[in-house]
Amino acid sequence: MMYPRLDIDLAKLEENAKTIVDACRADGIDRVFLVVKVLAGDVMTVRRLAGAGFSHLADSRIENLIRFRDIPLPKALMRLPMASEASRVVRDADLSLNSEIDTIRALGAAAVKQGKIHDVILMFDVGDLREGIWHESAYLPVVSATAGTAGIRLAGIGTNLTCYGGVIPDAVNLGALVDIAKTIERELGLKLPIVSGGNSSSVHLLGTHTIPSDINGLRIGEAVFFGRETAYGNPLPAMHRDAFTLYAKLVEAAVKPSFPQGKIGMNSFGEHPDIVDRGLMHRGILAIGRQDVEAANLTPIDARIRIIGASSDHLIVDLRDTGHHVGDVLAFHVDYAGLLRLMTSRYVHKRHRH
Repeated sequence: MMYPRLDIDLAKLEENAKTIVDACRADGIDRVFLVVKVLAGDVMTVRRLAGAGFSHLADSRIENLIRFRDIPLPKALMRLPMASEASRVVRDADLSLNSEIDTIRALGAAAVKQGKIHDVILMFDVGDLREGIWHESAYLPVVSATAGTAGIRLAGIGTNLTCYGGVIPDAVNLGALVDIAKTIERELGLKLPIVSGGNSSSVHLLGTHTIPSDINGLRIGEAVFFGRETAYGNPLPAMHRDAFTLYAKLVEAAVKPSFPQGKIGMNSFGEHPDIVDRGLMHRGILAIGRQDVEAANLTPIDARIRIIGASSDHLIVDLRDTGHHVGDVLAFHVDYAGLLRLMTSRYVHKRHRH
């Protein structure tokens, strides 16, 4: 068995995916995008989840969408595309999120050249201050220009909340998105097939009858992978939170002082370490480090073990009275940021559990 290793429980993830899709449909939301950017192109996991009833498969990297080419769902690019990559976007994605008319025109030109129609969801910023046309601006000219661009089909509008500014989705800001949709349809005579009301931070509203009825789309990632909504971080009913487990092997275990000896300067990351003197300590070193994951994104499954810190290739733990020795394998829960790093690291082996 190779270490460090990340175990991926496909059965638990599939159950989470089906639970989310069912909850969305119960609220009249049938344009549910499966957002898999955290998986860093892991085809086996994505293929298993793609059959859970999602309408689109979404990622932020074109390279990953190419890997998913044979999975029979429309592919959506989540990160705003660069005009310079328009040809790749049109070739490998069926749909992209956009906010800049010059980029949309570049996509349209690429689509015409390739003999395709490229779908666009026009993003609106209703307060979180990440991507999107500001909702209080004069947006109709941009919408009209988008709809009139050869090679482009305006598939709908959307918004993103929580990811940057931490703004919580609610009836007010989602209502603002619906008002924009109604204005577009009324003033421009356009029909918007998709009104996408955010991501996993909107999941806490499902079943509360507060999502405006005109919202028919969500883009879901973390709720599937960790069984929680991301507005408040609360667990979701009947969802698994432990589908990912990291295993790492001890390469040193020794009793040492807990406080360094000598004059202290910067560590290898240019930081000034804040270390607490706890006397003699049974310290362990694991063969994984900050190149793979940040220590703050890990939680030892054995509650007796405490993470002390990490360098680029070593994770240091307080083994306390656990009796562990060199060669033992320790297990950790991971959070979303930790999973993102672990999946991206080619030094972490992945094992899929069916």
